[in-house]
Amino acid sequence: MTHSNWIAILDFGSQVTQLIARRIREQKVYCEIIRFDTPIEEIRRRAPKGIILSGGPCSVPADDSPKCNPTIFELGIPILGICYGMQLAAHTLGGKVFGSDKREYGKAIMHVTGSSPLFQGLDLDLQVWMSHGDKVEAMPEGFEAVAESDNCPYAAMQHIERQIYGVQFHPEVVHTPQGTEMLWNFAFNICGCKADWEMSAFIDDTVQRVRKQVGDDHVILGLSGGVDSSVVAALLHKAIGPQLHCVFVDNGLLRHREVADVEDLFGRAFGIDLHVARSADDFLDKLEGISDPERKRKIIGNTFIDIFAEKARELKSLGPITFLAQGTLYPDVIESVSPIGGPSATIKSHHNVGGLPEDLGFDLIEPLRELFKDEVREVGRELGLPSYVVDRQPFPGPGLAVRIIGEITREQLEVLRQADLRVREEIMKMENHLDVWQYFAVLLPIQSVGVMGDDRTYENVIAVRAVQSRDGMTADWYKLPYEVMDSISNRIINEVKGVNRVVYDISSKPPSTIEWE
Repeated sequence: MTHSNWIAILDFGSQVTQLIARRIREQKVYCEIIRFDTPIEEIRRRAPKGIILSGGPCSVPADDSPKCNPTIFELGIPILGICYGMQLAAHTLGGKVFGSDKREYGKAIMHVTGSSPLFQGLDLDLQVWMSHGDKVEAMPEGFEAVAESDNCPYAAMQHIERQIYGVQFHPEVVHTPQGTEMLWNFAFNICGCKADWEMSAFIDDTVQRVRKQVGDDHVILGLSGGVDSSVVAALLHKAIGPQLHCVFVDNGLLRHREVADVEDLFGRAFGIDLHVARSADDFLDKLEGISDPERKRKIIGNTFIDIFAEKARELKSLGPITFLAQGTLYPDVIESVSPIGGPSATIKSHHNVGGLPEDLGFDLIEPLRELFKDEVREVGRELGLPSYVVDRQPFPGPGLAVRIIGEITREQLEVLRQADLRVREEIMKMENHLDVWQYFAVLLPIQSVGVMGDDRTYENVIAVRAVQSRDGMTADWYKLPYEVMDSISNRIINEVKGVNRVVYDISSKPPSTIEWE
């Protein structure tokens, strides 16, 4: 999509680069993360209103550290260097960057020592978040220092005439309380951007683009009932109506009434051409006797692809379905094109429709690839999707299979399904239930002694998990009110046959993950 009013972020590998884009977009200014080595001709052609050089894990003086084309500083486009980005600007323009004897990491107090449009309207003493070893020892010619901290004499620098600014701290993180205001000053006071990044405009642009791309052909979409695929379905239905065909695979691992909810909303209310593959037996038969979580995930992923491919072949035989739609989001795009190589390891495998056989020959449509999750929810609201879809919690692709520890049986699935329903019903009674990022039940592979009436029981244990998070990358266990815990426990033990004990998970991520498998 073409934007005339946007800010480019050159990515040098920081773990929080995405946060810069989020903070800019929250100001209703379109922002895009691009490779640090994007050709200068491409940047000229796309003409951003401003350029941000992100942080990064490397040392600027090192020969193999990532560096942008130095011509970028001659384009006349305002530039803001953050941490590594500031050091790179200083190094490229003739200053000196050296390793510091004292690494500065964490909260620091920064003192504004000079007038700068970057700090307009802010206090002179500001809490900021530092994370650096190297630092600028000598500024390039023509630059002035406008802020300092106890360990950093050049916490911020600027060259007003050339519109080049640098900060040694991270304004994008919550630990810099007035960082958003600094980015606002850069976007509006320095770059002259307009607040025109609206979801209604995004929808209109996307509808026109999809209609042009698809023409008279048809599109197939794997609909899961989750936020991303649901928004894609509603958006494409608005664009091409009956040319959209959705496939919903019932794998037998879904929560209570999920199949019926999808059929009611998309098949009946929206009138989308919905094809439900009732394949629970295919999945559960293959999972019989399997307890290893990675094997469970692979079996579910491969079975899903086989069933979806079979449905796709059936539909292709009926007409010209040449496009496959997917709910790819902007963080997925960023991770797949990262030029640095991210710091994260593969913790769990995930499945998607990306493993479809090549002979199906689909062209890909990814209408949400420019958006973050919160923006996707906003699009869903604009399109009229109900709150229970738009505000739906993340749900793992393998479904309840990763919430049953060990082997999966149909009986265990029903116990978990009923317990999970009570957890969700009780938490949703809370006025602030949307503050809880995710909440669910887990069936543990142990049984415990209990007493019900005059009888001794030896039955299942359910663990309840509730966490708060902003993006799922880190999470803290949620302090549910005691009365809510009490009602959850009472309902599960009294209403779900086969459970006599309920426990609450009070571990955070890291070191734990949100899901148990």
